[in-house]
Amino acid sequence: MLKDLQQSIVDLKRQRDVCILAHSYMPEEICEVADFCGDSYALSVKAKTAPQSTVVMCGVRFMAETVKMLSPDKKVLLANGDAGCPMAEQMDKELILQVKEKYPDYTVVAYINTTAELKTVCDVCVTSSSAVKICSQIDNKNILFIPDINLGTYVSKQLPEKNFKLLSGGCPTHAKINAGEAQKVKAAHPEALFLVHPECKPEVTALADYVGSTTGIMDYAEKSPAKEFIIGTENAIVQHLQFKCPDKKFYPLSKDLVCHNMKVTTLADVYNAVAGNGGEEITMDEQTRLAAVKCINKMIEYGG
Repeated sequence: MLKDLQQSIVDLKRQRDVCILAHSYMPEEICEVADFCGDSYALSVKAKTAPQSTVVMCGVRFMAETVKMLSPDKKVLLANGDAGCPMAEQMDKELILQVKEKYPDYTVVAYINTTAELKTVCDVCVTSSSAVKICSQIDNKNILFIPDINLGTYVSKQLPEKNFKLLSGGCPTHAKINAGEAQKVKAAHPEALFLVHPECKPEVTALADYVGSTTGIMDYAEKSPAKEFIIGTENAIVQHLQFKCPDKKFYPLSKDLVCHNMKVTTLADVYNAVAGNGGEEITMDEQTRLAAVKCINKMIEYGG
């Protein structure tokens, strides 16, 4: 039944000129039918160059918005319209405009995990893998980093010459893990390397052997000669790595490292979106799109 549904999706996407994008936090059965699987910004870049006229994003809303920002002429569908991102929704345009009034001499750096509307009042965008590089190239030493305080803290420690202002936002899934939990898992698997996402608390990243994006974590685990790993990000990555590296062992940092917004998207949702009977079309007025895409263009200018 599963394989039949997957084959139907593959057949339909070819017939209907659809490109399927799947974030790495999607389950394996969705990634298997996707044209591209990876981190959010990388997916939006792939969509831009894909020949298909319609794009289905299997991820959360801000990711679909980014696809639309970079590919305005394409029809963009979010596979499940209920898939939001708590971090992206924590701060809005009005709040950041008020903060900018208090800190007018700060460059506003927006993590990619923000809404299109919020990006319209930011100066430059970053991803988890490019944040240190981009922030290091900003001439201004004063940086207002939003919304993730944990990623911002990680970046600020790499760039002590900069003056960072951080707000209390972040990913509730990553932030729920504490150092005590991490130490227990490390004690249970003393031979395992600890790979962690920078959205985790500083007390957790301090215990890591490697800190990086989801793609960075997967690449590190695949290329490393080590045979055991503790994975400090969404548990879908554990599943993907078990498929990719059956000769290695992967342990979740916590059974609670689950993004319920990601998990709301099912294979049936993907089928319905590709068939034209489901999903939510992402629309954006051109004024908002042009204002929001400026900070992404700035990131590209800095080499991100």
